[in-house]
Amino acid sequence: MYVRIGFDLIYDVPLPQSLLLMLLTHTDSTARPLAPERLDIEADGMSDLPQHLFIDCFGNRAIRIDAPVGKLRLFYDNTVHDSGLPEPAIEGARLHPIDELPNETLPFLLASRYCEVDRLSQAAWDLFGKTPATWERVQAVMNWVHANVQFGYEYASATKTAMDVYNDRHGVCRDFQHLAITFLRALNIPARYATGYLGDIGVPASPLPMDFSAWLEVYLGGRWYTLDARHNEPRIARVLMARGRDATDVALSTSFGMNKLEQFKVWTDEVSSPMARSEPVGSVQVATLIMPAKPTQVVAAT
Repeated sequence: MYVRIGFDLIYDVPLPQSLLLMLLTHTDSTARPLAPERLDIEADGMSDLPQHLFIDCFGNRAIRIDAPVGKLRLFYDNTVHDSGLPEPAIEGARLHPIDELPNETLPFLLASRYCEVDRLSQAAWDLFGKTPATWERVQAVMNWVHANVQFGYEYASATKTAMDVYNDRHGVCRDFQHLAITFLRALNIPARYATGYLGDIGVPASPLPMDFSAWLEVYLGGRWYTLDARHNEPRIARVLMARGRDATDVALSTSFGMNKLEQFKVWTDEVSSPMARSEPVGSVQVATLIMPAKPTQVVAAT
């Protein structure tokens, strides 16, 4: 199957500043772009702003730019090919004791900026310590977070941590994942944060504006599995952009200076055949989410 993905973002930049962007697909994504990836950047009339592409310590493809004063537009449009199959389920996957875990999984047992493992360790063991020490413990965590946290864009906050979500039981998709990741790490199960595209494919269409999405990956049976505490069901055509310890590591944009995000458009739609790349925004029908006109430094998937 084919899925068209892309975005059209506009910032107002009051002072020259550097930005770190994670807006390309990850090389590990199972949904593969059909055209060479290109991030179009328009800045104050310039259409060829220099871009520095590098691979960060988590294997993500990141771009550094230096933005001048004025309007900064970031545009991307592509089609990916996906198997059309739901993601593998974790049923029967082995839960490893710590002495069996590969060294590279150990950082994903530790506390991080949004995942206070130490503060929620007792709650995790109180809630899930009596579950079987199998994949069922992981599923119990996912079921609990899915059932006990209410989704709403009005609950979005760049400073909300897993402890905050545990206390108030509200959040956006990143908050569901932060709480589930924290519980899993507290139970000695490696878990990492991921972000990318997730359209309403194979499920009823949501009335909410299209957005980037957040999910998590858990290490079971010698491999990483994709899970999603917000939706709590295997999905089709999830497109990975970046992964890390939490939302800090995978922010879509991190600006080293103040700016305003004035326009935020994202599209993730199944299409019948590969589509030629279009110019901004062309004829594609996209949902628009106008963000508050206030200074922002970090923009992460909600």
